[in-house]
Amino acid sequence: MIIANDATVKAGAFFPMTCKKIIRAQTIAMMARLPLIYLVDSAGVFLPLQEDVFPDTDDFGRIFRNNAVISAEGIPQIAAIMGFCVAGGGYLPVLCDTLLMTEGSGLYLAGPALVKAAIGQSVTDEDLGGARMHAGISGTIDFREKDDPSCIVRVRSLMAKYPAASIPAPSAGESSRPGADVYTVFTDKQGSQYDVRNIIGCIVDAKQGQPDFDEYKAEYGQSLICGYSTIGGHACGIVANQKQLSRSGKGQVQMGGVIYDDSADKAARFIMDCNQRKIPLIFLHDTTGFMVGKESEQGGIIRAGAKMVNAMANCIVPKIVVILGGSYGAGNYAMCGRAFDQFIAFAWPNAKCAVMGANQATGVLAMIEEKARERRGETIDPDSKNQILAAVHAGYTEQADIRHAAARGWVDRLIEPHKTRENLVAALRATATWDYSRPFKTGILQT
Repeated sequence: MIIANDATVKAGAFFPMTCKKIIRAQTIAMMARLPLIYLVDSAGVFLPLQEDVFPDTDDFGRIFRNNAVISAEGIPQIAAIMGFCVAGGGYLPVLCDTLLMTEGSGLYLAGPALVKAAIGQSVTDEDLGGARMHAGISGTIDFREKDDPSCIVRVRSLMAKYPAASIPAPSAGESSRPGADVYTVFTDKQGSQYDVRNIIGCIVDAKQGQPDFDEYKAEYGQSLICGYSTIGGHACGIVANQKQLSRSGKGQVQMGGVIYDDSADKAARFIMDCNQRKIPLIFLHDTTGFMVGKESEQGGIIRAGAKMVNAMANCIVPKIVVILGGSYGAGNYAMCGRAFDQFIAFAWPNAKCAVMGANQATGVLAMIEEKARERRGETIDPDSKNQILAAVHAGYTEQADIRHAAARGWVDRLIEPHKTRENLVAALRATATWDYSRPFKTGILQT
């Protein structure tokens, strides 16, 4: 995992989103025990926004807490100071295991100007916090490098000497269908259908010309497709929303993208089995949520859904998410939403993520606005009502756009659909040093 400050933006200062992004990267590294490399060039906290950067549990200080905890867990951290590292930002590299610094860089709690103002002392950059001073006098740094290229060479040399660097990657192989086939298979047009098995065929390894996918309980709970597979030689389990009509064993027609009680029950058992096998889980999202209505409630949809959420939330294996289309409401949660310790979350650029679809939300929110105006004694004419509907729909559509989520750190990466396989191979490869020693257990399940 590489974390680098961009000194061309506000001198690499820490904004609220800077903290959130670094903490997320540290969390991913802790999950998979990935070595961390920090390329540091930062002015510290962006002072005009200090109240949103400095004090809370998920702010600036959490980064330093993570540095200390990561080191205690034996996960390597290397910091390379390749510019000025000032104030609170100076603690990040010093809390790492190995510290490099280039000549001409600076590392100090207060720069020369602040030292002069605070205690009246005049001092040069080099004497206060230069690479030569920290290498020969304070003893703070481990390696003094003449410039950025030589520093990078040293970082690569040090990284190569960790045991994890020698773990061989399994043979990647190929999929049975080219990645570009997803564009002919997938559709997000309202009312249209597709068979998610064809998407899976573009992602998983080929075996004798066919997708290497052993479908689990193929005739039961067919609105969720579950199965064991290999991707790039890595064994994994896949849970995917089926987007075509199916029929239950009792003859009930089941809509695509909707999670029914039988499919939730199947998925819960499958997730538990993947934890027994200690293989990563991949969730392919395209869901409108759980089924509603009398038959569904009497069939135990809440109980079955809670079982699926319980099993998924207590996973000890890596959970990787790809949002293909829609990811709405409790369906998002059950398919390992952001709150459920995702290892990595990818999304296609067309994806949507919200508590419900824009059309449904528009009706609800517009009704609330209409009732509020009525209580104030205001009469709503048809034109005003249409304006309210249009405004609510436009706002909700914007917020459901996956780019809105990505800009706020709710997904880790937007990917090109035809490159889904290579991104999943990279994610699975990153789990090579995952710690599976923690026992898998769930709380009380509604069976």
